[in-house]
Amino acid sequence: MNKTSLFSRASKAVSSFTGTPLCFGLAAGALVVWGLTGPVFQYSDSWQLVMNTGAGLITFLMVFLIQNAQNRHTDAIQVKLDELIRATQGAHNSLLDLEELEPGDIEEFRQTYNDLARKARKARRATRDKDGSPDIGIDELTHAQDATGNPQRDASVRTDSNQPQAP
Repeated sequence: MNKTSLFSRASKAVSSFTGTPLCFGLAAGALVVWGLTGPVFQYSDSWQLVMNTGAGLITFLMVFLIQNAQNRHTDAIQVKLDELIRATQGAHNSLLDLEELEPGDIEEFRQTYNDLARKARKARRATRDKDGSPDIGIDELTHAQDATGNPQRDASVRTDSNQPQAP
């Protein structure tokens, strides 16, 4: 793998640290110390300016660090999702790099899948109403068992044993 830049390493470290209880405690402690020093400095403009300036600078810099961390996480998740789409038999490869399309194009895909979901729910309700069987939730589907009590696997779910092998 490529060496990460100094900014990426620092951003990751600072982002990780600022989300810890220790960092929260330090920030809360700084506020308490600042508040307790108010009478010493007679609540002067300089005393207030120190806190306002420090808070503004930290907030300004944290926006960029948080955005950097969010971008890295989003990019990693997107690559993982693209790999799942690519590797799943029957998946539509046209969905790869969907995030690169214009918002209107993405909305067309979303509407298509919303329509498919609506039709599937309608068909399920029609079938359920005809045969009188109860509605099955996702928990029942994922935890189904055969007569011996062993978990049943959905045939559409691909496991390592039925993954296509490389030539």
